[in-house]
Amino acid sequence: MHVGIIADTHDNVPAIERATDLFEEEGVDIVVHCGDFVAPLVPPYFSEFELHGVLGNNDGDAANLQSAFDSLGGESELHGRFASLEFDGLSMAVLHGESLEEVRAVAEGETYDYVCYGHHHAREHSEEGRTTVINPGAHFPPTPDDDRTVAILDTRSESVRFRSVLE
Repeated sequence: MHVGIIADTHDNVPAIERATDLFEEEGVDIVVHCGDFVAPLVPPYFSEFELHGVLGNNDGDAANLQSAFDSLGGESELHGRFASLEFDGLSMAVLHGESLEEVRAVAEGETYDYVCYGHHHAREHSEEGRTTVINPGAHFPPTPDDDRTVAILDTRSESVRFRSVLE
């Protein structure tokens, strides 16, 4: 199974559309959003996927964001500030990650196979004991190197790749 990981879309519709195109190209079944959708208009762009998301510090309209998730139906779910997920036997913690100390503490606990977070607008792929830490990058504002990316986790090979959403 392929899991798409995205964060900090901040209503950047062109980047969201490019990301969903990439996810379709890659055969992604499930998308995990690490927060900062910003507005309820974002979740419907992921209607072709099972979408799991957490709230970020810029997701102030949580009630309408929840309604947008509800309209997707199926297994899609807005999990609040933290999600504990499992795909193909691999466990995943998802949080927005304003506090890097919190991200590191979750990873150091080695309870999860993957810890996914956003907020810092910089991609990361690192190991903390048995846990892989992933920040997929951001989509707005532009990153210092203008390196807007998403991550794709292949649950069979347990490999992670990054793809640019810039055309």
